[in-house]
Amino acid sequence: MARIAAPSLALGRALRALLVAALALSMGAQPAMAQSILRDAETEAYLKEIAAPLVAAAGLQPGNVDIVLVGDKEINAFVAGGQAVYIHSGLIEAADNSSELQGVIAHELGHITGGHVIRAGEGAKGATAITMLSLLLGAAAVAAGAGDAGMGVMMAGQQAALGKFLAFNRVQEASADAAGLGFLNRAGLSGKGMLSFFLKLRKEEYRYASTYAETDPFMQTHPMSGEREATLSADVLRSPFYNNKTDPALDARFQRIKAKLVGYMDDPTTALRKYPETDQSPAAHYARAYAWHRGAYPDKAVEEVDKLVASSPDDPYFRELQGQILLESGKPQEALGPLRIAVRQSRGAPLISSLLGHALVATEDSANLQEARDVLKVSVARDRDNPFAWYTLGMAYARLGDEPRAQLATAERYALIGNPRLAMASAEAAMARIPRGTPDYIRAEDIALSARATASERRK
Repeated sequence: MARIAAPSLALGRALRALLVAALALSMGAQPAMAQSILRDAETEAYLKEIAAPLVAAAGLQPGNVDIVLVGDKEINAFVAGGQAVYIHSGLIEAADNSSELQGVIAHELGHITGGHVIRAGEGAKGATAITMLSLLLGAAAVAAGAGDAGMGVMMAGQQAALGKFLAFNRVQEASADAAGLGFLNRAGLSGKGMLSFFLKLRKEEYRYASTYAETDPFMQTHPMSGEREATLSADVLRSPFYNNKTDPALDARFQRIKAKLVGYMDDPTTALRKYPETDQSPAAHYARAYAWHRGAYPDKAVEEVDKLVASSPDDPYFRELQGQILLESGKPQEALGPLRIAVRQSRGAPLISSLLGHALVATEDSANLQEARDVLKVSVARDRDNPFAWYTLGMAYARLGDEPRAQLATAERYALIGNPRLAMASAEAAMARIPRGTPDYIRAEDIALSARATASERRK
């Protein structure tokens, strides 16, 4: 697991990281599974756009690389197998501009192209060998009556194993830094953001150092940020793209994304303090709209979002938020207008389409059910990994009297959320009433077979 965060500062924390890494390697665990993934149409579109030139520079296919937002306040980013970069919301809040975020993405792409997640087993293997040898020697000493000496051998061995593993990890991090800078150069982007973000990490190290006794550079998962900055600084300064400016439109979108995350993730009081009423920028209105909505002040939330809509009536994301606030305030019928505009202006963005489908079903008006079904079918066709869209589509089918398709949509949802038993039961129920050989029947059969295999593996 690659980390951009400030490194661990105590042996206990580093040992825990080693144990987690070892378990992940032995069990095939995906760290992101245990964390909350945030889905937002505007944020995903922005992250895809700023990553595109870097993905191309890295020689990867854009359609195969995902940038995933994790709902976590820690300043962190990582890769966890495959071609997916996971970015914590806390990292975006800590960044100042698109350039810094691109520096992080470039670094993580360096881990992907370097195959570092796959090669992590090499570091773990060496550390495990030292661990096993120290345990055997320590046990022999204990058996011979030298208990204290045996325990000392074991502890020293564990320390050496951990140091070896972390040294291997630091080499990978330095390699990812160099690769990331190469991608920035090939894309014609400045490396200033990468350097300035390392400065932030160094400040984090100073903050932790004031809490813990001393930071041992040999017990870190990453090279110290100051060391990384010094290593890269000369190469960044020599780059012909050093003084290239980030597109102002991208930075304006970054500020919106950041404000949205503050409003959604922070305590409402904190969000309102960061974006006071005196700030009348679009980003501030965005943050306050989310903060007031989360704080259960719908009238104030509507007031903020109305200002956004007045400034840009055709902005799909302002309209999306307007519709979301109305829907979640118990006014689904009023939400339909803004959401229809949002779907049209976003060219059918699947997440926004699923929200419109939800609103149509929530009106409990049978006249809206066919539109809901059609909108949701398009949504899941473009983005199959949205359990709530499948759930809402199942409701639409059920209310239209199409129980077999409702069961198929339910099977899709259970398969996504990792419940193979219910996925198999729903898929088999759908197969019993859907004509054999049709695309829907074949899809239900696929889900049933996959769910049966997964359930069998879990039993073993």
